This record gives sequence, C-alpha cells and structure tokens, in this order.
Amino acid sequence: MSQKEDIKKAVKILHDGGIIIFPTDTAFGIGCRIDSKESVDRLFALRKRSIDHATPVLVSSIDMALRYFAEHKELVLSLMKKYWPGALTIVSTCHTDQIYSPIRGGKENIGLRMPDHPVPLFIIRELGVPILGPSANFHGEKTPFLFEALDQRLMDLVDFVVPGDCAVRRASTVVDCSTIPISIVRQGAVQLSEDDMKI
Repeated sequence: MSQKEDIKKAVKILHDGGIIIFPTDTAFGIGCRIDSKESVDRLFALRKRSIDHATPVLVSSIDMALRYFAEHKELVLSLMKKYWPGALTIVSTCHTDQIYSPIRGGKENIGLRMPDHPVPLFIIRELGVPILGPSANFHGEKTPFLFEALDQRLMDLVDFVVPGDCAVRRASTVVDCSTIPISIVRQGAVQLSEDDMKI
C-alpha cells in the first residue's frame, strides 16, 4: 500500500472511531478523534494511562486551536504564530464543554500542538477535528522516535499503523500559558527565548 492509501485508510478508521499509530515531526503518536468518548476511553486503556493524566492534542491550524482554547491571549497567539507548525505544545484554558474530561485530566486546560509533518496534518484536515497525540508507547515506557522502536504489543492493539519517519526525533517543549508567569513544563525540541516568555 502506498503512503497516500495508508493515509486515506487512517482517516477512514479515525472517522469511524478507531485508533491509529502515526509519525509526527517529534515522535510516533497514537491517536483517535477528540470527539469520540468511547475512542478516548479505549486509547487511555490501551496505553495504560490514568484518566487524571491529561494528554496532548494535535491540530492542523491555528484556527482549529482557537476553537478549543477559551482565552486567546496575545502570548498564546504569538507563540502559535512563531513556532507552529513545530515542536511546541501550548497549554491554556479551554472550553471544557467541548473536551472530554480525561483528555484534559479533569482540569480546565488543554495542551495543543500543530505538528510539522505532512501525515498528521493531512489526516486532521481530512477528518475535520483534532486528534489525540500522545507518544505511541505504554505509559511510562520509552518514546518511539523510529518506526523500528514501536512496541509490537501496542501495534497489535490498534486498528492501523501508518509507517513513516520523524525528522526531529525529540519530544516537544511544553509551555503552560494558563499561569502567570508562564512556565515550561517540559524542555524539548523548542528553546523558548526570554522574550517568548513575556506577557
């Protein structure tokens, strides 16, 4: 099957509520559509992740992100315009009525990222809604940056695996913009400057 056919199949599976593993710029991710509670519950169970641990979500555009972020702070917009698409996950307050509780860990924030990789961007655009984007590993185990590093046990549990390459091969930087001052939750591929951190 060609990559084009793989991607089309992935979109259909996600549309029908399935779960896929796919490459991003940073690492391989595992995802389902954001608006299917059953799929989200299954994904958390597959990864053996507690539902009080929030999970990152991938979008295909700034406009899509703004549908879910509750506050369009100047700083959030600035970071998105400067670093998206790319390896920066931005955490901010969200419209909780639009996002199933486990995705946000029962809190009022969500972490969104627009990956710099054609596969997830195309999939999300075609699907029309964001997809969950945690790394494709069992909770607490090593992040897979190469296709060969994927755990066969996890691959057997999902509905489809899209092969491919990850260019960055490093986790995204996570910045929490819901607090003042904003804080770096995880230092990853993106190095924020002092100016980036100013409100």
